[in-house]
Amino acid sequence: MADLASKLERLPETTRALLRLNHFDQERFLRLAQRLGEAQAASNRVTGRVDPPKEGDIVDLPDPGTPDYQRYLELGSRALERGECGFVLLAGGMATRMGGVVKALVEALPGRTFLDLRVSEVRALEQRFGRRPPLYLMTSYATDQDTRQALGSELDAGHVAVFRQHVSLRLTPNGDLYLDESGAPSLHAHGHGDFLDAFRESGLLDKFIAGGGRTIMVANLDNLGAALDPAVIGCHLSRGAACTSEVVDKVGSDRGGIPVRLDGKLVVLEEFRLPADFDPSRVTVFNVNTFCFDAQTLASLELDYTYFRVEKQVDGASVIQFERLINELTFVLKTQYLRVPRSGPQSRFLPVKDFDELQARRPEIRSALEARGVLNTPDA
Repeated sequence: MADLASKLERLPETTRALLRLNHFDQERFLRLAQRLGEAQAASNRVTGRVDPPKEGDIVDLPDPGTPDYQRYLELGSRALERGECGFVLLAGGMATRMGGVVKALVEALPGRTFLDLRVSEVRALEQRFGRRPPLYLMTSYATDQDTRQALGSELDAGHVAVFRQHVSLRLTPNGDLYLDESGAPSLHAHGHGDFLDAFRESGLLDKFIAGGGRTIMVANLDNLGAALDPAVIGCHLSRGAACTSEVVDKVGSDRGGIPVRLDGKLVVLEEFRLPADFDPSRVTVFNVNTFCFDAQTLASLELDYTYFRVEKQVDGASVIQFERLINELTFVLKTQYLRVPRSGPQSRFLPVKDFDELQARRPEIRSALEARGVLNTPDA
């Protein structure tokens, strides 16, 4: 560790400045590097009893037209009219399966990028409810500049705010600092688990609350099914939970974070964290990385995050990096699990991993956006 610390101190000042700008925590990095002697499975898997959810642990979003849906719709609509809702989009990723471009700037529909459509979405909400919800984008060191440039006048007008997630450095499997082909250290973002710390550090959460903000929805920028929907907001508010985690039914070979009871508490666990003897197929839904949070609770929350050891291939070399997950918030927050539609115009889960999937999903994406009035705004 002394040798690794020395190498960090000898990095060029331009690199050190970039690390400081993106909240690199050298002490934490050195502590994590000490874990490389642990077996990966042992360091990532939870200990304790894991059971599938019980009956009643998962609630369904009511169908449109039902009394419960109407009640949630009215409650969420009033919250949007009062300006109590904000939308955080996770926009730190690069579309590695789409040529390594900034995914926010990929055309989701012909002539319209994911980012364009998200901005149109909050404009449509403004037309409907008379208030434009604040739109916050969590970028990374790799996506921040291009995202800001693409936002242009929207960012200048204050309708949208951008904040950067944290950055760290990759290691070789033996714990040395990994250097790329040019001899420079290789940077990476910690993952969407940076959301809470980065959002609070930016000052945007405090500003949101001071302006009367109450509920923050968080979603992946490229999942255009996940909208700031008044019925979902109303369901979240009506049930009094600090967190609402959206889930959908599994189809085929779907994999992802699943709600399970860990020593009796209902939490979201990624499959790599499950005990080796727990069969994830026992849980028939999975988390789609869309959450509603009580803003005041987030502002005061203390959480000692777990950083997970992850093996990657970079330019043909094996590397180690440490990541954290937003779903770890379910370990400390009272969370309800809301099953939402994954098909049809009401779908809240339209993921896009590559160009083939994007091409196949475009009719669904268009249908969902038309149903929400996003494609009918003046700029659409």
